[in-house]
Amino acid sequence: MIKCVAIDDEPIAIAILQEYCRRYGDIELECFTSPVTGMEYIRKSGADVVFLDIEMKSHNGVELARELPDNIALIFTTAYAQYAIDGYDVDAVDFLHKPIFYARFERAVEKAKKWIGYNSDRPDDFITLKVEHKNVIINLADIILVEAMDNYVKVFRRGLPMVLSQITMKEMETLLPEARFRRIHRSFIISVSGIEKISNRKVYMLGIDRPVPVGRKYLEEFNSFYNNLKANRV
Repeated sequence: MIKCVAIDDEPIAIAILQEYCRRYGDIELECFTSPVTGMEYIRKSGADVVFLDIEMKSHNGVELARELPDNIALIFTTAYAQYAIDGYDVDAVDFLHKPIFYARFERAVEKAKKWIGYNSDRPDDFITLKVEHKNVIINLADIILVEAMDNYVKVFRRGLPMVLSQITMKEMETLLPEARFRRIHRSFIISVSGIEKISNRKVYMLGIDRPVPVGRKYLEEFNSFYNNLKANRV
């Protein structure tokens, strides 16, 4: 979860950032229309990323930026494009010109994540899937079964609601570690740890009320994998 702070004396601008952060997902956002209160919060509680308006009634954002700790990724927001050069003088990661569009916001967040090393520190036990208009973090340990449905996949999880994401099976397969997940059919990927039993080219999964077929294309490779798995467990 990225810890973000937004400082802007325009409530509408704050509301837009709140909506975009909710849509993006994986962001904890604190918002302040008072620059003094916002900066005090950052000094006490810290932040990974700060969205900072440049031209506010009581304060200049560039001057406030000089007070931020060096480890914070700074993203300037302003309606005045001429301030962009000033923003880069204080090592801003990006500059968002109002009105801010979501695609541009998303690009700025991705740049900030790289700047703070967020991707490199991300645990390998999680993946991020796009669900409707936001990103959702999925714990690999929760995944039992993935089923293809046109250009979407259904992700069935242990004790949690099913997730529907617009991604192809091929793309999904690349996200999942092969040691823990196996594609056994052009429409199914299973969790190895979720296998209950195998019978007549069908795999029975824990918590799934129907057997999963093994496709002819995948049968020999899956049987070899499963036999080795059983041998290593003995």
